[in-house]
Amino acid sequence: MSNTNLVQMIDHTLLKADATLEQIEVLAQEAKEYKFASVCVNPTWVKTAAEVLKDTPEVKVCTVIGFPLGASTPEVKAFETKNAIENGANEVDMVINIGALKSKQYDAVENDIKAVVEAAKGKALTKVIIETSLLTDEEKVMACELSVKAGADFVKTSTGFSTGGATPEDVALMRKTVGPDVGVKASGGVRSLEDAQNVVNAGATRIGASSGVAIAKGQTSNSSY
Repeated sequence: MSNTNLVQMIDHTLLKADATLEQIEVLAQEAKEYKFASVCVNPTWVKTAAEVLKDTPEVKVCTVIGFPLGASTPEVKAFETKNAIENGANEVDMVINIGALKSKQYDAVENDIKAVVEAAKGKALTKVIIETSLLTDEEKVMACELSVKAGADFVKTSTGFSTGGATPEDVALMRKTVGPDVGVKASGGVRSLEDAQNVVNAGATRIGASSGVAIAKGQTSNSSY
């Protein structure tokens, strides 16, 4: 895969709590310049990102739902999704109810995902963050299966705010589980062109990274996300 194609798979991300208006505007301008797939920002910045990108429809506005713990209720996640879409979001990355998954409350997990999928249907892509660093391989497979069953467009490795990020091994397991028709997003710890190529080779079709510019330039960033 060419570097250009790889760069166009990046969700250019800034989710830190102390991100400023100026930083979000710079992020969106960088996304326009490098033709990243999207910018990924917290819900409070969706309107700002959408305004900067209003004349660049090929760069989407992505936001996060139930982030970073996934522990809010399905009703809250659905409302957050609708609100984000009203503000200009084209893609939503939701965090699953991790505790429910580990408690084997699989119906609850599926319904949680479905609440966001249905709120976004026809208006935004839904990506499901399963937080791989907290799960066993068996739980990762179950989370992916439930995401597919609930109608999600993508499964995603990590928030970048837990104990670890994307690994090629996890991406490969997720790709094997969801099959060829559901996207796999690798996020957390993708800091260089080599990291990005490794997760794409493992089956990722989207990359979440705050290091998008460094990756595009063939450099290595020290960012955690």
